[in-house]
Amino acid sequence: MEQTERIKHMEQCLNRATAALEELSAAMDKYAEAQDSIRELESYLSSKEWKEDFEDDEAGRLPKDLRRGVLSEDGIWNVLEKHKALKAQIQKMAKDSLNG
Repeated sequence: MEQTERIKHMEQCLNRATAALEELSAAMDKYAEAQDSIRELESYLSSKEWKEDFEDDEAGRLPKDLRRGVLSEDGIWNVLEKHKALKAQIQKMAKDSLNG
């Protein structure tokens, strides 16, 4: 590769890496801030309160305009599964970076 082409290519690599790292850093900050919410959702899904809330929803005892994605089972479960997969991905990346 010619010198100027190499420098242009490396400049593109630098710009791409810089943007990705800035975006990842911001996302990691948000993810860290969400940990308490994730733990609360995990606890709620396995609680007596969730079962009661679900039953009341099924019986039509909740206000019609109340948002209730947390009662869908899949809503919380999907978030918890995504969280588990993301933790595994982060751990693998950390391990790979130590070995690479």
